[in-house]
Amino acid sequence: MRIALVLEYDGGRYCGWQSQPQSCSIQDALEAALSAIAKEKIRVITAGRTDTGVHALYQVVHFDTAVQRPLSAWVRGVNAFLPNDIAILWATEVSDAFHARYSALERRYLYLLLNQPVRPGIHHHKVGWHHVPLELERMQSAGNILIGEHDFSAFRAAECQAKSPIRTMTQLHITRQGNLFVFDLRANAFLQHMVRNIIGCLVYIGKGKYPPEWMYELLENCNRTCAAPTFSAAGLYLAGVKYHDDWCMPELAEAPLIPGISLIS
Repeated sequence: MRIALVLEYDGGRYCGWQSQPQSCSIQDALEAALSAIAKEKIRVITAGRTDTGVHALYQVVHFDTAVQRPLSAWVRGVNAFLPNDIAILWATEVSDAFHARYSALERRYLYLLLNQPVRPGIHHHKVGWHHVPLELERMQSAGNILIGEHDFSAFRAAECQAKSPIRTMTQLHITRQGNLFVFDLRANAFLQHMVRNIIGCLVYIGKGKYPPEWMYELLENCNRTCAAPTFSAAGLYLAGVKYHDDWCMPELAEAPLIPGISLIS
């Protein structure tokens, strides 16, 4: 049978999602816990790989197994074998036609950026940080330029393996809560480092280094070296993966999303 899972994790102490020889990834920890419950080797397919230090509020995986277990075993049972910073939230049996990656219609990411003169302490690996004051309106104007279908080559990592740089951004919403900026991005798919590279460019615009219209130039020249450096992974969260209603997946997580966010004022 094929099982789909929704999980969350704090990526602060992991080397990203993808399995590594030194077993330091989220995938390594999850597969070890699933294999302990199944009593056989389990390999998972994910909706999207997250980088070192990136978190997830709503990550989706699927796996195939011949063993029979109640759904509660794939949630509470697996959680008993997982580290405290990784947790299965939900499980269901799906048909072989479901694929965590290829069945996905949309991905959602949040980026939390603390804007204050001094770096964070308690939240150091949960938020990004910039010390120069940022203007919300400038960043909103720039973000609107990215909505729609574009060639996002200027925002992809050099090592990105995607066959095409064309992506459709359906939302880039920016709000401010005290000294915390929340960037809410949705697209059919994202290139490697795409969100963090966009955030870096928005920060340059927000602090006045470039005008909002700079985004048009970046989209036109498709040159990564002309854009801002990749921003910190600490504030990035995979916040949702959307599927067709026929799959009956849980709704995407909604704001405020981050427990303890009210501690940042």
